[in-house]
Amino acid sequence: MPLTVAELMEKMPGAFIPEKAQGVDAVIQFKFTGSEAGEWNATIKDGKVDVARGEHPSPRMTLTADSSDYVKIFTGELDGMQAFMQGKIKLAGDLNLAMKLMQMFKIR
Repeated sequence: MPLTVAELMEKMPGAFIPEKAQGVDAVIQFKFTGSEAGEWNATIKDGKVDVARGEHPSPRMTLTADSSDYVKIFTGELDGMQAFMQGKIKLAGDLNLAMKLMQMFKIR
């Protein structure tokens, strides 16, 4: 059975690599469309990540994607950079943070 966005977001702290996030103090907003539409946010600070449902008032970066594409990126079925280039992922805000994001989490 494929992972759901909710399961994936709940697993985010376990996939986090603190050494790759040194000095990062940021909130990332996730806006999902498609079958699992909804909003989530991840706060990365002090070598930890906290994930919550809902909209954050002041994210440093916003990632918008179809929920199924996002799951495919985190299960290794879809390359994040290719998805961005194909317009499957839209980013707003700090794009340098987006590049770091791919390194801060273990992709299966």
